[in-house]
Amino acid sequence: MHRESARENPGADAAEVAKFDAIAHRFWDPAGEFGTLHTINPARLGYISERVPLRGVRTADVGCGGGLLAEGLARAGANVTAIDLAPTMIDVARLHAGGEGLAIDYRVQTVESLAAEAPGAFPLVTCMEMLEHIPDPAATVHTLAQLVSPGGSLIVSTLNRNFRSFMLAIVGAEYLTRLVPRGTHEYERLIKPSQLASWARSAGLELAELRGIEYDPIGRSARLTADIAVNYLAHLRKPPERA
Repeated sequence: MHRESARENPGADAAEVAKFDAIAHRFWDPAGEFGTLHTINPARLGYISERVPLRGVRTADVGCGGGLLAEGLARAGANVTAIDLAPTMIDVARLHAGGEGLAIDYRVQTVESLAAEAPGAFPLVTCMEMLEHIPDPAATVHTLAQLVSPGGSLIVSTLNRNFRSFMLAIVGAEYLTRLVPRGTHEYERLIKPSQLASWARSAGLELAELRGIEYDPIGRSARLTADIAVNYLAHLRKPPERA
């Protein structure tokens, strides 16, 4: 069993890890702090499954939290390895997956360690709502790319950085409606799609598509949209090896 900590990973933010670890026991409460993730998860999973055949595909879910996406991927037939640096989150994920009868390889492990252990081993790598919480997202994108098999996909979800996203994702969601805990996001850490695309190119990945996720706080629903101004998904591909 892999047990690593944020202190062992210079790309991690120990305070961010501790913040999420402290509320891990409430992860699977759809009415709690992670309720928004529960609402948008079907849209995220649908986006992934429409672009990558999941049955039998070896998948790495990086920054898996309590296992919301990992369980959806496993139910769709993927062979999932899911990693996070918050130990309590992984404990919660293992317990919930066991209750659901799902075989998911959960690990407290850094992405750097997994990339060194299994380079190019995953036709699908997912990283949801994580890049905006770490100090060096460009370096992490490079490491994520190392995990992807030639011809494979990296799918990332993050938040755009602009006035609209500040008003909706931080002022609105954290302070007005309190959909997520205050301090969840720092504006300076939000990521413009142009930044993400640049990091991806430097890591040898091609940007295939960008899609937005529109969240309706009144109806508690989410749908994919062409508007990427706030929350967005990026489909990045690694070119196949040349014969």
